[in-house]
Amino acid sequence: MGRRRDMAGEHTLLSTEIVNRGVEASGPDAGSPTFSVRVRRRLPDFLQSVNLKYVKLGYHYLISHAVYLVTVPVLVVVFSAEVGSLTREALWRKVWEETSYDLATVLAFFGVLAFTVAVYFMSKPRPIYLVDFACYRPSDDLKVSNEEFVELARKSGKFDEESLAFQSRILKNSGIGDESYVPRSIFSPGNCATMKEGRAEASMAMFGALDELFQKCRVRPKDVGVLVVNCSLFNPTPSLSAMIVNHYKMRGTILSYNLGGMGCSAGVVALDLARDMLQANPSSYAVVVSTEAVSFTWYAGSNRSMLIPNCFFRMGCSAVLLSNRRRDFRRAKYRLEHIVRTHKGADERSFRCVYQEEDQQRIKGLSISRDLMEVGGHALKVNITTLGPLVLPFSEQLLFFATLLYRYPFPKPTTTTTTTKPYIPDYKLAFEHFCIHAASKAVLDALQTNLELEDRHMEASRAALHRFGNTSSSSIWYELAYLEAKGRVRRGDRVWQIAFGSGFKCNSAVWKAMRRVPRLSTNNPWLDCADRYPVGL
Repeated sequence: MGRRRDMAGEHTLLSTEIVNRGVEASGPDAGSPTFSVRVRRRLPDFLQSVNLKYVKLGYHYLISHAVYLVTVPVLVVVFSAEVGSLTREALWRKVWEETSYDLATVLAFFGVLAFTVAVYFMSKPRPIYLVDFACYRPSDDLKVSNEEFVELARKSGKFDEESLAFQSRILKNSGIGDESYVPRSIFSPGNCATMKEGRAEASMAMFGALDELFQKCRVRPKDVGVLVVNCSLFNPTPSLSAMIVNHYKMRGTILSYNLGGMGCSAGVVALDLARDMLQANPSSYAVVVSTEAVSFTWYAGSNRSMLIPNCFFRMGCSAVLLSNRRRDFRRAKYRLEHIVRTHKGADERSFRCVYQEEDQQRIKGLSISRDLMEVGGHALKVNITTLGPLVLPFSEQLLFFATLLYRYPFPKPTTTTTTTKPYIPDYKLAFEHFCIHAASKAVLDALQTNLELEDRHMEASRAALHRFGNTSSSSIWYELAYLEAKGRVRRGDRVWQIAFGSGFKCNSAVWKAMRRVPRLSTNNPWLDCADRYPVGL
């Protein structure tokens, strides 16, 4: 019986599509139309199965950081009730005529008041501001179309015709356009994953983004106190963070960190680390650099699960300047509101769904499991359920939590005609803009359906995928740059960045715009192409 239920649950995650293959040209069925059935895995309908413990975790975060929201109204009500019962004459007599004051009492009162105010402001977390960010745009000689990609792969001599045909089919439905960027070294006949090529590619991307960032923010490299770099697959010695310190001759007391092997969601992990370091180091700048070395994701074998990353990953890098200096309030673009991280690595399927290994010919590559969509859906469910109480309007939280409280003590039997569904909050009421990691067209389609988002909410993600491809952990910044290029970010807008990657992890960052961002700055990577989007995305 248990096995039958498991098979039924697995069946719900499959979707079928009938494909017309045209008229048979030869053979016994010549002249007859032929069809095939294509079976696809899709995201689980995670919005219909919410775990109460993650909702409770979100409320714990909310209350532990906002106790004053509960206590202050109570004190105001009590004080108002006490004062409201007195007339003006009685209140004046009570304060000035019936009370005797001496110098010691007055000093003690103001001392306690000053101590209370000081403790409050010292215990309050420092606001973290995003001063500005930069996204690296490679030179045009690295631009490659999908047709050229397949042709160059053929000329490299690393693939048989079957593998080339498979990659061509993947590219056709990938959502990637004809202007993404790849290092030409991957098409060389020899081994492209060398330390020399890796350092050259990483240096080109990181220094390009950082040069632009320091120029935009008018900050010297020696002013940076915290540096966090994340790159999943390329981790040389000395580290990438050490390469940056050496190149810009940063100060010797800089707090430098290098994150590796954490996948496409590492950009938000790096933000979380930088935030913690800024909380412990007042009046500091932190720089977060997110990139990936395409030459180290390139696979030259015939295993199809390892060929998939070849088709999606492209060159890209982002550099972000964070500050906890109060004087940066006026020039900062955004303020960091929340970071919620979810890690499903304890589950074996989640742990192995994106896995670097060697194939039977001992060729190293990144294997993508068929369980990726399902695993990603479960991780996303946990993440948004935890995030909900922190960002949703009170009306949505009340309806959501009330239905959960009713649903768990009084569950209804599920039949073929009757199902008990919780109230699904409308996350469009919590955010004006969505920056969802541009992994692939199929992933974005599934997320749009499950989160019930409109096309305009997915526009930035689809445009970034089409123009730049999957740039791994930096893709959420190319999407935010797209929103700025379109002039859509206004003061008070909330931006939700969500990324997921190997481990399996799903991480969210929430920003609030401090001011209106002007349209198409001179250093925006979308400077000459934003007006072409959206075009049939």
